[in-house]
Amino acid sequence: MRQRITTWLSVVLLWGWGLPSQAGEKVIDRFDVGKGAYVRSLMHDSAAGSLWVGTSVGAMEIDLKTTAAKRSFTRKDGLANEYVFALGKDSQGHVWFGTNAGGASRYKDGKWKTFFPMHGLADYWIYAFANDKEGNLWIGTWAGANSFNVKTGKFRTYVKELINEWVYGLGVDGAGRVWFGTEGGVSVLDGKTWKSWTHKDGLGAENPEGLPLSPNTGLGTRTRHDLTTQVQGMSSYNPNYVFSILIAKDGGVWAGTWGGGVSRWDGKKWTSWSSKEGLAGNIVYSMAQDEQGVLWFGTDKGVSRYDGKTWKTIGIKDGLFDENVYALAVTPGGNLWVGTRGGVVRIAEK
Repeated sequence: MRQRITTWLSVVLLWGWGLPSQAGEKVIDRFDVGKGAYVRSLMHDSAAGSLWVGTSVGAMEIDLKTTAAKRSFTRKDGLANEYVFALGKDSQGHVWFGTNAGGASRYKDGKWKTFFPMHGLADYWIYAFANDKEGNLWIGTWAGANSFNVKTGKFRTYVKELINEWVYGLGVDGAGRVWFGTEGGVSVLDGKTWKSWTHKDGLGAENPEGLPLSPNTGLGTRTRHDLTTQVQGMSSYNPNYVFSILIAKDGGVWAGTWGGGVSRWDGKKWTSWSSKEGLAGNIVYSMAQDEQGVLWFGTDKGVSRYDGKTWKTIGIKDGLFDENVYALAVTPGGNLWVGTRGGVVRIAEK
């Protein structure tokens, strides 16, 4: 296997080609960020032709044409904190980095600005970004959600309107509605009114495997929010806890849950899929949809591919660094990038 080795953030990065897998989509490249590092976020920057990688030790921009690193950022370069949980790009071309306890850092043309609660940000812990139809940026935090007016630089905070203040997933649909995935269910803002759903309303599949209930409910202290999804070494169940939101091309709203698999809102009801139907794992951290409309789910047991009829799983034996898939991003040419503990892989048809 041919490899190219370079250094970044004092960590070794390895590219690998032609890794063995099943027919169809395969792991084509492997990008090592170190065993102790986590890849928590990925973002395709179409204007720059780049892939942004957010990790627990900093962020990197990769040139998609050459697969070479353009640049990397740590605290010394302008990030408020190296642990980057979320990546976004606003309508004015700023790249945003949502950090763990360091607020949100914004970058463009070599200039940085970091926002803290003293500036109007809801919290120091940032987990999601989304752009609305007016060009404003939505920010999901551990203390509610912000809308940020990119022209005025003003924040507006929503807390009591949400079903739960711990916001992990964001999405804006074709009608301009803003969807929030929280630790207590899903909320939506249609511009004026709010509506929310929980497991009682159909969100999240049942618990056929009898997984233990998770005590991490969002009602305790921040020290309980270590993002651990296991109870006594076992996968756990908390179907109201939503890690991710995806607005699909057909307008359906998908929610990735903790132990309840993935659920889709069709405008009238929620429908759920779990390992019983073919999903790799019932904890769904991340989601993406490719150019052909195929859905991809990052779970606690690998990546699932779903074309509306059939399921396929790609796991460690196929080339993933780890079975917990925290981030997914689709880039042109049928490429899917997958972020886990230890690194990133590129999946494509070969």
